[in-house]
Order: sequence, then C-alpha cells, then structure tokens
Amino acid sequence: MKKHKNRLLTCAALLASATVVIHILNKIIAASASLKEMLDRSHKNTYNWRFGKVHYTKRGKGSPILLIHDIIPGSSGYEWNRIEKQLAMDHTVYTLDLLGCGSSEKPGVTYTNFVYTQLICDFVKNIIGEKTNIISSGFSASFVIMACRNEQTLFNKIILVNPPSMTKLNEMPSQKDNLLKFFLEIPIFGTLIYHIVVSRENINNLFIEKLYYNPFHIDSDMVDAYYEAAHIGGVYAKSAYACYASKYMNISITHNLKAIDNSILIVEGEAENNGASIVDSYCLLNPAIESVTIKKSKHFPHVENPESFLDQVSVFF
Repeated sequence: MKKHKNRLLTCAALLASATVVIHILNKIIAASASLKEMLDRSHKNTYNWRFGKVHYTKRGKGSPILLIHDIIPGSSGYEWNRIEKQLAMDHTVYTLDLLGCGSSEKPGVTYTNFVYTQLICDFVKNIIGEKTNIISSGFSASFVIMACRNEQTLFNKIILVNPPSMTKLNEMPSQKDNLLKFFLEIPIFGTLIYHIVVSRENINNLFIEKLYYNPFHIDSDMVDAYYEAAHIGGVYAKSAYACYASKYMNISITHNLKAIDNSILIVEGEAENNGASIVDSYCLLNPAIESVTIKKSKHFPHVENPESFLDQVSVFF
C-alpha cells in the first residue's frame, strides 16, 4: 500500500514538473516568435467590436476597398502588403486583421462563420460608412458571401481569390473534430500541440506545399510574419485555429451565392489545387460570376504575381 502511494506521489510530481516545464516552454516560444516584429502594430487603428478589439489599417483616398485575409494558420492583413500601396493610389484601402488573427484581440470564444459575417457587416457600417468593394482571400470568401446576403446594401463589387470548395464548406464537425477542438483548447498541453502545428518549419512547409507556385521564390519575410501572427495573443492565440481545424467555421453558401446579385470576380491561381473545378461550381450556382486565372501563381496570386493581380482589380473596380 505504501509503495503504491509513493508511486502515485512520484507520478503526480513528474506530471506537475512536466506541466511547469511545458508552460515555460510555451511562454518562450510565443515570446521568441515576435522578436523580428514583422507586424507593425504601432500604425494600426482599433475598432472596439462587441467581441474584442479588431485592428486595421487605412490608406489612400477614393472609393473604399476592404481587404480580408485568409484564415489559414498565421493569417493576417500582412497577406496584402504587396498590393496595398498601389491600391491606395486610387482607393481608400482598409486592411483588416480578423478577430482571433494577426494583431487583433484573440478572445477564447467559438469562432464561427456567423461571427465573422457579423464582424464584416459591422465594420463596413461603423468604420467605412459607405458601400464598399471587397477583396477576400481563400476561406474568407464564405464570410463575405454570407455578409453580402445578410446586408446587401453595404457591399458593391466582390473579388474572391481562390475561394474554398463547396464540398469543404459543406463538411460539418464530426465527433473526431470535436475531440480535436477539445484537445487543442486544453490550457497547457493543447497550447504545446498548437505551437507544434504553427512552428516555423511547418508554416514554411505550408508555403512550399500548398501556397506558392514556385517554392524556390518563397519570401522569408512572409513566413516570418505568419509565424509571428500565429503566436500573438498568449494562451488564446490558438482559439481561431482550433475552430477552423475542427470545421466550426464551415457553412453551406449554396443558397446565398445563388441569391446575391453583386458583381463577383473569382481570381484563380494557375496551380491552385482543384482551382478550375471550384470556379466551375461557383459559376454553375451563379452564372453572372466572372473568373480569371493568374499565371505563375498558386494560392496567393496577389503575392506571387501582384502586377497581373492589380491589372485585374483595376479593370473590375
């Protein structure tokens, strides 16, 4: 009995020690990720939204354009840094860090499509204050479509850059996905798992395998910015990713895409996985949608081929 008790005490002591070590390690990883200070937070404006502070930048003069980044790990408004200044020559450009991303506040809430739909609508109403053109990247296309359907008077023309497939959006959280979310949200050990997922090596591999057309031309500053953005926010930096990975942001946009009558342009990267079939599925639902393919680019045509991308924007807007 005494031996059994000693073993339990030893196991408890080891677990406590491991927890303290992992907690310290998490703190070190998060702090070191921001050493390069790739995200200039000093020049950002703050929108005090109902669920947390949202950071954004405002540049230029003219008709407004709202830039909304993708929702992949480490995403932020930095995604648009190669086209912001050029767009600002003719437009007032608002670049948003979505709640739970980049420099914006990262509360420990459940991030759903509805949350981001409301954020976009409220931002246009309360900050921009007039009918707005939107350029969205990747998964955020679903937020924009839903926002446009909910508040049609707020939005003008829309550009969707490599939007997600309908199949992906229709996937609902399974028991396995709920378990994934549960484990990621465990305070210390879940944070360690998240830090492994968003390690600099894994983010670099994400760029090589899924985002860039030419893996030899990856911008190290871009990787550093994603790595930093993924770690800002302390213990809740993982919250948005946990909801994204467990499909809590998914929603069917089929009905809403059919119903809206805004001018929509889909910009597809030449090498985007299943890009052509995804564009076809969107055009089938709404025949008024136009599309264009940017050569020598993949998921980020606005990063890899900004000149061609800006040409398409100037024609469409």
